[in-house]
Amino acid sequence: MDRRKIAVKAQYALWVVFFAQVAVGFFVKLPYNYWLSWLPALGAMVIGLVGARSARQRIETRPPAPVAVVPPVTGRWSAVNSPADKVPSHGTHSLAQTYAIDIVAEPESGPTRPAPVWFWPVARRNRDYPAFGAPLYAVAGGTVIHAEDGQRDHLSRSSLAGVLYFWLIEGACRIVGGSRRIVGNHIVLDLGDGTYALYGHVQRGSLRVRPGDEVETGQLLGLCGNSGNSTEPHVHFQLMDGPDLETARGIPFSWHGVGVPAAGEGFTVGADTAAPARSHHRCQ
Repeated sequence: MDRRKIAVKAQYALWVVFFAQVAVGFFVKLPYNYWLSWLPALGAMVIGLVGARSARQRIETRPPAPVAVVPPVTGRWSAVNSPADKVPSHGTHSLAQTYAIDIVAEPESGPTRPAPVWFWPVARRNRDYPAFGAPLYAVAGGTVIHAEDGQRDHLSRSSLAGVLYFWLIEGACRIVGGSRRIVGNHIVLDLGDGTYALYGHVQRGSLRVRPGDEVETGQLLGLCGNSGNSTEPHVHFQLMDGPDLETARGIPFSWHGVGVPAAGEGFTVGADTAAPARSHHRCQ
């Protein structure tokens, strides 16, 4: 087991101990000073800070070359969290999210994506969002390494109360649940040359592929959902240098015909963009 794996396991164990103490503390008085119960959380944060510093130094000294692939969707979309604006795009290097991107559907016709609200409704149904059920396509030819779709699609967190619940309660529970509870249903493709593509928050029961399947560029993999650590139906996409989320490092990407859209930037992908072609390449 390498040092990264050990660090991840140690950080996970410390968070579990911390949240277990919090839960027990609601019912009984802990047999030690209250402030001591925060030591596991502080230890977990220190491990995270050391890992982030190491990742930052690695990127500054040996920046990885972007890998060009086709977009994973078709139609009109816009970016939410994007490496075009900041790195790491999601505020963390963990789970290989350094260059990850989140995109939401913004169709030119039909129902529009609901805007966030302050109070009501607290949550919305997934089918209110045009991204829910949108097809997800293979960004390059490769092999399916992992595919799961058994986790439920929860309601959106579309209000201030919903977001607070998401960050303060649900998020903590998902940390304890491990990486698969954070990314939700997901697909991992081995694209060759040490590059792997991950699709997160896939819709429950929507998989069209299984581990071991060989896929071609543009092949249907599953549907966009709202499983895992997600406030609304959207596509979470990233490239990484290994199949294990807990030890892999993020790799920058570029989508053919689109590039890397910045947060708030809309883009349209035609059906012909994902025409079969079993190759990808690193941008020069």
